[in-house]
Amino acid sequence: MQVDVAILGGGAAGLFCAAEAAGRGRRVLVIEGAKAAGEKIRISGGGRCNFTNLGIAPERFLSQNPRFALSALKRFTQWDFIGRVDAAGIAWHEKTLGQLFCDGSATQIIAMLLEDMRRKGADLWLSTRVDGVERAGSGFRVLTSRGVVEAGRVVVATGGKSIPKMGASGIGYRIAEGFGLSLVETRPALVPLTFAEQELEGLRGLAGIAVPGRVSAGRTSFDEALLFTHRGLSGPAILQISSYWREGDEIALDLAPGRDVAAELRVMRGQGGRIAPRTALAQILPERLARHLEDRAGLTGTLADQGNARLDHLAAQVRDWRLRPVGSEGYRTAEVTLGGVSTEALEARTLEAKAVPGLHFIGEVVDVTGWLGGYNFQWAWSSAWAAGQAV
Repeated sequence: MQVDVAILGGGAAGLFCAAEAAGRGRRVLVIEGAKAAGEKIRISGGGRCNFTNLGIAPERFLSQNPRFALSALKRFTQWDFIGRVDAAGIAWHEKTLGQLFCDGSATQIIAMLLEDMRRKGADLWLSTRVDGVERAGSGFRVLTSRGVVEAGRVVVATGGKSIPKMGASGIGYRIAEGFGLSLVETRPALVPLTFAEQELEGLRGLAGIAVPGRVSAGRTSFDEALLFTHRGLSGPAILQISSYWREGDEIALDLAPGRDVAAELRVMRGQGGRIAPRTALAQILPERLARHLEDRAGLTGTLADQGNARLDHLAAQVRDWRLRPVGSEGYRTAEVTLGGVSTEALEARTLEAKAVPGLHFIGEVVDVTGWLGGYNFQWAWSSAWAAGQAV
C-alpha cells in the first residue's frame, strides 16, 4: 500500500486532518485500531458532543508553551468549525460558559467527518493495529497488522492514554521517542480526585450531593458544580482543577461563593435562634452537607448558643474547606492526557517535527491540553487543519 499521507488514529483530529489533506489532492489513508472511528466523539458531552467553545483563548490551554497552540487556533477558529457544522445541517445549542453541543446525537459529528473524507477520497482502515513507523528514504514505512504502508508523510493523531478500554495505548509517544523527540511527562487530566480511607470515612455520607461551588488549587480556581462521590470528588469544577493539582497539594472548596455566610447566620440567629446551626445552614446548602459541616465545626446547641466567633468558624467550613486528595481515578476515567510530545520539537504552523521532515503530531498526543468544555475538540480541529494544509 502506497499513499501520500498516512494518518495514525481515527479520532477527531485524524478524521478532520484526512479530509483536509484529501481535499488538497493527496492520497490519504487513516489507520484506526478500534472497530469504529470517532469513539471518543461518540461518548463525549453525554452523547451530544461538546464540539467547541465560544471562549477559545490560549490561556485556557495547559502546555509548557501555552502560546504554541495560538497559531493553529487563530488560523482555524471555533467559528470556522461552527461553519462546518452548520453546512452539514447539524443543529446545536449553547450551554453554560460558551459550551456548544449538538441538539441531537454526537454521531452526527462523526457522520459529518466520515462523509467529508469519503467525498474527498480518503480511505479508512478500521481494526488495524499500528506497530511502528520507520524512515524509508525521504518517506516512511508504517508497520501495521494488515501489512506495511509506505507513505510520503505521516500524521500521528493517536491521542493520549485516556480511557484505555476505548483503545488508548500511548503508541504516539513511542513513535515520537523512536525518532528522538522529547516528551513532557504525561498524567491524567480532567479526572475525578480520590481521597485516603481516613478522609473518605467522613465523606461517604455525602456521596451523591452536587452543589455549585468554587474549587481552588494554588492560584487557580474554577466556579462550577462539584459532586461528592464514594471515592472522593468529581463534577466540572473538580475535573477542571485536576489539571492543575499535583500529588501532595491540597485543594480548597468554597461551597457558597460570593456569599457572606457568617453574616447570613447572624441574621438568622437574630430572627429565631432556637434552631440548630445545621438547620440554618441548610437554607444555604443541602441538609446532609449542612449537618456534616456542623459536625466538622464541633458545634452543639442552638443557633442562639453560638457567639460570633463560632459562627465565623462554621462559615469558614463552608467558604474555605481544605482537603488533600491522594490521587485521581487515573486514565480509566480521565477525559484527556496532560503532557505529551514537546512543543519545542514541533513547528507551530504545521505541527511537523523539526528534526524529522514529513512527520506531524496533532491533537491530544501533543503537549497541549485544554479546559473542560469543548477546548480539546477545538485543539483537535485546529491542529488537524494546520497539518492538513502542510502534508
